[in-house]
Amino acid sequence: MLFRNRRHAGVVLADLVRRSVSPDGQAVLVLGIPRGGVVVAAEVARAVGAELDVAVPRKLRAPHNPELAVGAVAEDGSVYVDERVASSLQVPADYLQQEASYQLEEIRRRLHAYRGDRPPPEVAGRTVVVVDDGIATGSTMIAAVRSVRRKGAARVVVAVPVAPPEAVRRLRAEGCEVVCVREDPLFVAVGQFYEDFTQVSDAEVQDLLREFWEARGQTGGA
Repeated sequence: MLFRNRRHAGVVLADLVRRSVSPDGQAVLVLGIPRGGVVVAAEVARAVGAELDVAVPRKLRAPHNPELAVGAVAEDGSVYVDERVASSLQVPADYLQQEASYQLEEIRRRLHAYRGDRPPPEVAGRTVVVVDDGIATGSTMIAAVRSVRRKGAARVVVAVPVAPPEAVRRLRAEGCEVVCVREDPLFVAVGQFYEDFTQVSDAEVQDLLREFWEARGQTGGA
C-alpha cells in the first residue's frame, strides 16, 4: 500500500504539482476525472488555489471484457482508439461506434448530475491540470488531454498518484507534462496502491464541486 485513501493521495500529489504549477489563481484550472479522481483533484486545487471542475472521458470497453479499454471517448464526442489493442482483438468498427454512443450518453448524464445548469469552465489560454486517482492503460486520460487541448489550453499537466511506466510514456508522447507520485513496473490495478479504495458516489462529487463553486462565489450547478 502507498496511500491511505484518495484524499491522502491528493495531498501527496498536490505537493509535487505545486512545484511545477505556480499558484496563480484563475489562470490554473484543475479538472478531476469522476468519480475518484475528483477527490484527488480537490486536494490539488486547494494546494494551488485553483478552480475545480470535471473532465468526463469514458473508456470504450472491449467486447466480452468490460474491464479492458480499447480506447475512450471525450465529452466533446471525440474518440481515441488504442489501435494496438483494437487490432489484436479484431474489434469491429461498428462495435466501437455503438460503444462510443453508449458511453456518450453516460457522459451527458454525469455532466448534468455534476454541473446542472452551470456552464463548463473556460479552458482557452489557461494551465489545465487533469487529475485522476490512477492510470491503468492511459486511454481515458489521453482522450481527456486531447479534448482539453482542442479547447485551447495553453499548458496541459497530467497529475496522478500512480501509473505504470508505459502509460506515463504514452501520455508524454501526447506532448503533455506528467506528474506522478509513483511509476510502478509491477502495476496491476490502481486499487492495489490504496488501503481504502471505496467507490466514490455522484453525491460526493457534487458536494466537492459545490464547495469550491460556493467558495468562489460561482452560481449554478447541480
